[in-house]
Amino acid sequence: MTDSAPTADKVTKAKRSWIMSRVHSKRTSPEIATAKALHAAGFRFRLHRKDLPGKPDIVLPKYRVAVMVHGCLWHGHQCKRFRWPVANADYWRAKIERNVARDATNTEALRDAGWTVKVVWDCQLKEGIAALLKDLG
Repeated sequence: MTDSAPTADKVTKAKRSWIMSRVHSKRTSPEIATAKALHAAGFRFRLHRKDLPGKPDIVLPKYRVAVMVHGCLWHGHQCKRFRWPVANADYWRAKIERNVARDATNTEALRDAGWTVKVVWDCQLKEGIAALLKDLG
C-alpha cells in the first residue's frame, strides 16, 4: 500500500497517522470533566501518580481512592458506544485485549496495596457524573 492509497476507512495512511498522533493518554476530555466535577464537589486530588500501579488518572489520597478514566473504545467497554474496529481488525482486537488485561492487572495491584479503584467510563460521563461521585465521600 502506498502512502496515498486509501485504507478501509477511506483515509490515507498519512492522514490516519496524523489523526492518531493527536490521540493523547493524559488530559483527555473525559478525564478533565471528571477532575472538574470532583474539584467542584470539594475533593482534592493528584493526577497520574507514577508511584502507583498503572499511574491512575486521578488519585484521592485522603480516601485512598484511585480513579481510572477509560474511553469505551480503547478499554473495550461492552456498552452501546463500543464497536470493534473493522479496519485492521486483528491489530485492534489484540490491542484492546492487551489494554483490558493490563487494566485488570493494575486494578488488582492497586487493591492489593489497599486502594479502592473506581472506573469512570466515557459513556457514563454522557449520562452525568453525580452518580459516580456519591460513594466517594
